[in-house]
Amino acid sequence: MELVLVGLAPGEVLSYGEVAEEAGFPGGARAVGQFLKRNSGFAWWRVVTAAGRLTPGNELTQASLLRAEGVAVQDGYVVDMR
Repeated sequence: MELVLVGLAPGEVLSYGEVAEEAGFPGGARAVGQFLKRNSGFAWWRVVTAAGRLTPGNELTQASLLRAEGVAVQDGYVVDMR
């Protein structure tokens, strides 16, 4: 999982499920969320729900960080993931 997260470039956004799948843990979306919650140092803001929804409770910070990387965010969602 760490390799997938470290490999996310600025402006690249994946869903929790996509991170799990690429890490070899299909169906492990919740595990990705728990991992990010417990481990700082990873670009958590580049990971959203399958629908592109931002992390509840951190929407403003996540939107700001994503916008700084050129990602379009509107109404709590990454625009191109809808």
